[in-house]
Amino acid sequence: MPPQKIKIGNRLIGEGEPCFIIAEAGSNHDRKLDQARQLIDIAADSGADAVKFQTFQADKIAARTTDEIVKIDLAGARTLHEFYQKLELPREWQGELRDYARDKGIIFFSTPFDEEAVDELDELGVPAFKVASFELVHLPLLRYIAQRGKPVILSTGMANLEEIEEAVAAITGEGNEQIILLHCGIGYPHRFEDVNLAAMDTMKQTFDFPVGYSDHTTGISVPLAAVARGAKVIEKHFTINRNLPGPDHSFALEPPELKAMVQGIREVEKAIGSPEKSVLESELTHYQRGRRSLFAKVDIPQGTVITGDMIAVLRPGIGLKPKYLDTVVGKKARVAIKAQEPITWDKI
Repeated sequence: MPPQKIKIGNRLIGEGEPCFIIAEAGSNHDRKLDQARQLIDIAADSGADAVKFQTFQADKIAARTTDEIVKIDLAGARTLHEFYQKLELPREWQGELRDYARDKGIIFFSTPFDEEAVDELDELGVPAFKVASFELVHLPLLRYIAQRGKPVILSTGMANLEEIEEAVAAITGEGNEQIILLHCGIGYPHRFEDVNLAAMDTMKQTFDFPVGYSDHTTGISVPLAAVARGAKVIEKHFTINRNLPGPDHSFALEPPELKAMVQGIREVEKAIGSPEKSVLESELTHYQRGRRSLFAKVDIPQGTVITGDMIAVLRPGIGLKPKYLDTVVGKKARVAIKAQEPITWDKI
């Protein structure tokens, strides 16, 4: 039984449907409202289906611990808590950004990192919830999200199958079967040799849900490969300018690249086509013009026994196929056949 189809906004996601493309704005708004709007403009102009932000508060995502693991030197922050403080999306923006995205004709949603964020986004009417890879093991949060009865897009970076099964069980245990699983790698940027797109096949074989891919590599080659391998959703970070300060700008796509990725995905989808192997209507002229067939090399009088040196295998393919050469040799010409004339069954 193929995985079910999931509806987000006016889009169906699943087998036989176009890939759902999420332009991940993330924290690349740099706490500037105009920049957040500009990111929505870029996403809409690219042809992506959705633009996504992240909704978190430092106090609800990171402890103020002094443990060595939280000490960093990134984006002007010295600890994880400081880091998240610098990246928080002001909550009062979200309604405005949702409306702005709606006016631009693109779906808006966000990744919640706490229950309050879930409530706020639900009240805004987001059509789906995205769960970040780091939150996959936060089963209480997954249950809380699942209770909203909306599609859940679950990134699975760093997770093994057992952890994915536990996350899925937490969601389905609340009566929510609308799950999309995203294969994902954690690295900023992620190394190509660590992508392991083949894991998508494992996820498809294990779970009865649509599978996609959330990408942190540089460039657009891996998302295109993922679609060719069957990804039903692609999520990709983008930015106004890769040279901007901030942790997610350097590996994100710039506007022309995002547009190229969307266009490339749509071209790949067309190229995947049908599993049937046969001559296509668009190939018929080339089929006849370019394939070879049997022609008389010399004039062959009526009643003559045809020999191999009387036959040439030439283009176009308007005579008998070359595989019939041995059958034709030894036969008599039923009618006179002129040199350079195709040999057909009615002539022998």
